[in-house]
Amino acid sequence: MGLLIPDDVLNAARMTEGELRQEVATLLFEREKLTLAQAASLAQMSRIQFQHLLASREIPVHYGVEEFDQDLHTLRELGQL
Repeated sequence: MGLLIPDDVLNAARMTEGELRQEVATLLFEREKLTLAQAASLAQMSRIQFQHLLASREIPVHYGVEEFDQDLHTLRELGQL
């Protein structure tokens, strides 16, 4: 599903598309609606960049079993485990 945000909305909010993506991703992560990986993807940032964004806003990273399992899966695919 795509979501089209009119330019006048972005202009009224004085935000770029990237800033809006970061705001939405941060909010959904903080409310535990998205995992860290999902939120970083929505924000079009690497996980590390997104973690820095969260830290700058003093938002704690909740790292649960699901994220741990995803990280293990990624490491196995990369041959690093």
